[in-house]
Amino acid sequence: MKLQIGITEAHLKNSISILSSILANEMTLYIKLRKFHWNVSGQSFMELHKLFEGHYTQLEVSIDETAERISKLGGKTIGTMKEFSELTIIKESPNQYPAQKEMLKELLEDHETLIVQLRKDVDASADDNKDAGTADFLTGLMQDHETMAWTLRRYLE
Repeated sequence: MKLQIGITEAHLKNSISILSSILANEMTLYIKLRKFHWNVSGQSFMELHKLFEGHYTQLEVSIDETAERISKLGGKTIGTMKEFSELTIIKESPNQYPAQKEMLKELLEDHETLIVQLRKDVDASADDNKDAGTADFLTGLMQDHETMAWTLRRYLE
């Protein structure tokens, strides 16, 4: 059924494309957080184990909300590792198991990369696609990443 929500078909397609990339980024970061959660060791093991769990649990919610936003706009949601890996801007490090401090640095860099991209996506959604709903959704997501980045940054100061 064709949507009649005041956004052109081309703009809906653009918004769905932006959201699909965001979904891929969120999933890739989620998987990285799980890996670090499973492999963290050392003096602050339990604290970081719980921190990473809290962050990936938070991402579980945003992943689901992003997928649902795609559906609300009439799109089909990607859902395979191949699709996610083709769209993500988050770098993975197979067969590498960094120490605690490097885990924190890598996660901070990932969040900051996503924040920069989300700022661009907010502007594109609002200005180019005339999609205030997606712009608002992405602003909230960006704020969540800013909070997670701030938390990680505090460990590195």
